[in-house]
Amino acid sequence: MADVEPIAFPGGESRKPRTSSGNRVTFDRQELTRILNLYGRKVAAGEWRDYAIQFLKDRAVFAIFRRAAEVPLYRIEKDPGRARRQGAYAVVTSSGLVLKRGHDLDRVLRAIDPLKIVN
Repeated sequence: MADVEPIAFPGGESRKPRTSSGNRVTFDRQELTRILNLYGRKVAAGEWRDYAIQFLKDRAVFAIFRRAAEVPLYRIEKDPGRARRQGAYAVVTSSGLVLKRGHDLDRVLRAIDPLKIVN
């Protein structure tokens, strides 16, 4: 083992690299930061309590819950298939009503919280 560098993993060359998300749609770091900033403010105000994130082949969904045992109050969706026409982002209520759809995430999030979204 003396001839192996200390940071090298012996036998690591035969391992296949893991694919993180394959062909799934995800939120990037900047998008997730904006969503979590809004979520944090609403949790601090006592309005929201839980969330769930789901990455699917055609869209990414951030669901917001008042209580964990309920249906989501809102779903923030990213659907790249709609990006050219209506905008990739949407805020959808629990009944399925689309509150806002658009190309800019900050503008879409204002449908939930009219305060300025801080980056």
